[in-house]
Amino acid sequence: MPPSHAPTSPKLLDQLRDKLRLKHYSIRTEVQYVQWVRRFILFHDKRHPQEMGAGEVEAFLTHLAVSGRVAASTQNQALSALLFLYREVLEIDLPWLDNVVRAKRPARLPVVLTHNEIQAVLGRMTGAHGLMARLLYGTGMRLMECVRLRVKDVDFERAEILVRDGKGAKDRVTMLPQSLIPVLNEHIRHRRLLYEDDLAKDMAAVYLPDALERKYPKAATDWIWQYIFVAKSYSVDPRSGVERRHHMDEKLLQRAMKKAVLAAGVTKPATPHTLRHSFATHLLQAGYDIRTVQELLGHSDVATTMIYTHVLNKGGKGVISPLDHL
Repeated sequence: MPPSHAPTSPKLLDQLRDKLRLKHYSIRTEVQYVQWVRRFILFHDKRHPQEMGAGEVEAFLTHLAVSGRVAASTQNQALSALLFLYREVLEIDLPWLDNVVRAKRPARLPVVLTHNEIQAVLGRMTGAHGLMARLLYGTGMRLMECVRLRVKDVDFERAEILVRDGKGAKDRVTMLPQSLIPVLNEHIRHRRLLYEDDLAKDMAAVYLPDALERKYPKAATDWIWQYIFVAKSYSVDPRSGVERRHHMDEKLLQRAMKKAVLAAGVTKPATPHTLRHSFATHLLQAGYDIRTVQELLGHSDVATTMIYTHVLNKGGKGVISPLDHL
């Protein structure tokens, strides 16, 4: 009889992935956290994190800031990944974890486009990308919230969009611009034809959040769960290994926006997220209450929304320059 072997414990990075999925972290957060933990281990010559402490963590973060010249937000993301590793995976509650200083994020004003700049940029965007850009500006959605929209999330009769599982795992309701209703209806009509083709090929199943796929086995192929903006081809899900049609890659919209900004001659570093900033700014300029804007944006704290109030002042705090009196 061959000797029995005890089952080997999963590797550290696999344990990290399992814990992230158990706590319902997004696939993008999972990829970033795994990448930061791997870099941390390689930076210290492949030593196991259990053998390291505050000195090694601070040395790694200092290296990122000094040699890597990363932004404060990037440095804080690396720290969050290491905190998750020690607390959730290794289950080591070390006092020094709370004393590691986070990089101070600079207070910067958001990039905002004027109405004329918005018209110039959107006028150079067509097709699905143009529709998505108009939705971002017209609703205040984040890029991934728009990319992940499903058929069931749009209520044409009430002119509303239900944003599911937004930042902080929160749902919220925002408006659907009346001017986009016929365009979006037409896009969904073409999307339905593609769905029927996929259904005929037995390739209509889409990703469902949490355990819905087990609870409702047929829901994955239902029309209402289909993504509105989809990829042109099938791809393999990195978690399940299932080949299916996923939502559109957000990088395609980012590239289309970049081309439109250049073509429009706009000299600001505008991205799809700039359309969300412009949405909030223009609503405040139009006299809407800041609490209303806060709810539409999905901010937990009104202080986050307050950053857009800088547009209510002209120049330096509304002061007229003495040069203009000459």
